[in-house]
Amino acid sequence: MVQAMRVAGQGHAVLIAQFLKGGIGQGIEKPMQFGQGLEWLRPNIQRSIKGADATLAEREAIAELWQHAEMTSMRGQYTLVVLDELSLAMQYNLISEASVLSFLEHRPPQVDVILTGPDMPESLLAIADQVTEFRRQFMP
Repeated sequence: MVQAMRVAGQGHAVLIAQFLKGGIGQGIEKPMQFGQGLEWLRPNIQRSIKGADATLAEREAIAELWQHAEMTSMRGQYTLVVLDELSLAMQYNLISEASVLSFLEHRPPQVDVILTGPDMPESLLAIADQVTEFRRQFMP
């Protein structure tokens, strides 16, 4: 998120798409705007998804957000796209790994993409330009 704010602060267009957070009645029609260049979107769902138990309406809202992020990125609308909680959305079968791979392979070269979430699939790690792993090590 810090990288997104930094890039937007430099005058570039940035999209943050959070796939599993809801409860604020947002959806793609009501983006949060931070400054001139940072657009933050969540699906239009009433709760945060914490497992594979999403309803049909929740699945459709998440799919709509994915399609919007993919389409606007392919048009080169953003310099940076942050796909937050993407690995969990894939683990919960809300977004297919194949569609993410296709998107990454065919996106415009000037569009940087940051994927977040635990246990990122190896197929995505293999094509990533950079991988950062956060680990929590608690001391007794």
